[in-house]
Amino acid sequence: MQTIRQQMITLLSQGVYSARGLSQMLSIQEKEVYDHLSHIARSVVSQGNRLIIIPSQCLACDYVFDERKRFTRPGRCPRCKGERIERPRYRIA
Repeated sequence: MQTIRQQMITLLSQGVYSARGLSQMLSIQEKEVYDHLSHIARSVVSQGNRLIIIPSQCLACDYVFDERKRFTRPGRCPRCKGERIERPRYRIA
């Protein structure tokens, strides 16, 4: 039986997932996923991999949050002030 983090590492190694997708697959809260992601980012480095964040994007003006280092979804777009923002996705490569 694997721990939650081990299950997340396995899933992220096989595909691209949002925090919501991971929370649904693992039956945990989305807030817990963000806590685990910061630890996973550090632990996969020792295995020669890295956690890649596919950045959020505003659905109204297509602004991409390239410089954002947080794992959570931004609340509002700095360009158009819209709140329809695609969630960031994660994978391990």
